[in-house]
Amino acid sequence: MRLYDCINTDTRNMIEYVKGELTELTPALATVEAAGVGYGLNISLNTYSAIQGKKEVKLYVYESIREDAHVLYGFVNKKEREMFELLISVSGVGPNTARMMLSSMSVSELCAAISTGNERVVKGIKGIGKMTAQRIIVDLRDKIVALGITDEIPAGGTMAAPVNNAVRDEAVAALTMLGFSPAPTQKVVVAILKEQPNAPVEQVVKLALKQIK
Repeated sequence: MRLYDCINTDTRNMIEYVKGELTELTPALATVEAAGVGYGLNISLNTYSAIQGKKEVKLYVYESIREDAHVLYGFVNKKEREMFELLISVSGVGPNTARMMLSSMSVSELCAAISTGNERVVKGIKGIGKMTAQRIIVDLRDKIVALGITDEIPAGGTMAAPVNNAVRDEAVAALTMLGFSPAPTQKVVVAILKEQPNAPVEQVVKLALKQIK
């Protein structure tokens, strides 16, 4: 049984995946050109870590279709997408919140927290309050335990250490795209880089997500 079998299949994607040249990449957005069309895909830090440095990529797609917008989310494998779909099936958890959760923790870490009922860890993710954390655990705990999800995505990636200003700017840009104000975000990012000057972008963003108020 696959994880997305637990989800209403009436809303399955028209686009299953996009495969092509990775033309642009930030910790929050990947642009993939396929058949002359550039697809802008919102991604998590886990996916960013997995595809950085690659020229050709294949990202599984979730389409968020509203009256005012058609937004695409991309995932390096089906398990991350399936976890994303489970998260947004919980009342009060939208696509951006689910992406935030998958940027703060790996799929396996998130599954472990939910399956063991670790409310403190789930609540520690930016934007997740006590009631939402409890709802996520109650709604998803049994499904995750029954399916025995394993994580196919590395918890972190390796990348050549750029100059600090480049890391700072990219981290601030990623956090701004996630909805945080630039000024306080930059202050937190700079403080992190002072303590860990060689930290890669995804690590800086993960640390910032835990500190931004």
